[in-house]
Amino acid sequence: MKFDDCPAYLQEYLNYIETVKLRSALTVKNYYTDIKLFLRFLKVDARLADENDFDNITIEDVPESLVRNVTLNDLLAFLSYTSSERDNHSQARARKAVALRQFFKYLTVKKMWFDVSPAQNLELPSPKKTLPKHLTIEQATELLRTCSDFKDWTDYRDYCIITFFLNCGMRLSELVGINVNDYISTKEGGAPVHRIKVLGKGSKERIIYLNPACVSAYENYLSVRPECKEKALFISKRSKRISNRRVEQIIEEKLKLSGLSGMGFSVHKLRHTAATLMYQNGVDVRALKEVLGHENLDTTQIYTHVANEQIRNAMNMNPLADVTADKKDK
Repeated sequence: MKFDDCPAYLQEYLNYIETVKLRSALTVKNYYTDIKLFLRFLKVDARLADENDFDNITIEDVPESLVRNVTLNDLLAFLSYTSSERDNHSQARARKAVALRQFFKYLTVKKMWFDVSPAQNLELPSPKKTLPKHLTIEQATELLRTCSDFKDWTDYRDYCIITFFLNCGMRLSELVGINVNDYISTKEGGAPVHRIKVLGKGSKERIIYLNPACVSAYENYLSVRPECKEKALFISKRSKRISNRRVEQIIEEKLKLSGLSGMGFSVHKLRHTAATLMYQNGVDVRALKEVLGHENLDTTQIYTHVANEQIRNAMNMNPLADVTADKKDK
């Protein structure tokens, strides 16, 4: 990816993480945005730019010498600035800290600008841990029921999209990236087995096994999908690969039709719903990790907390929960 206002050393780094580290286009863009903000901060701090015009400060002229002199205190001051002046919450600051740690690691190891990276001891802000929001089984069922009123081929497409999200826990980018030839159907022990290949984070491929609901939705959609040269499974009315934003709009529209709008649900919450429902129905957390394509088990462990939360709520809903006896003095 080419960014016109990048100084050479930053463009080299972005090329490195894209081509060598195989980071996604979204990750590269996010790293660029975070580092660009930091370089603007450096220019203001060095009195090379006007703070009052911060969002219009160019970075292509940020000299190497300014970056070579960065210290841990500069990085901490920047994170403090993003909190006090830009209202960044802990999760946003943590992302910026990660971007800076990786950037300065590259400058230290690959370009040898530092003996020790100034970001080596940069601690990540601790994001507030929240339980993933998800649809109940009743809400998910109502969403599918509402979407099963088929009038044209796009209704079959939308139903298949929602079925994949709710059953497979796919990421948005994974679903949009599916091609027609990624669907694999074989027989094992005489029984048909259906799989679909997706491209996850870090360009890592994984296989997702499809249950009967997914197979049915897929076959129904494929039977009415318009003939076109586009290799993408999910296409737009213009016979092009459907965009991330269009899928988000479809989900928003279907949630509204189902009476579920304004409740904080989104595409990503459908992924949470799939994971939560699977865990609640006995799927082992290690198997769930593989289904979701998580790198670390810790990421998947949050769904165990969902179950604990529901158990606690169930106890509190007992009509006897508030019946207590006053302690008598002896």
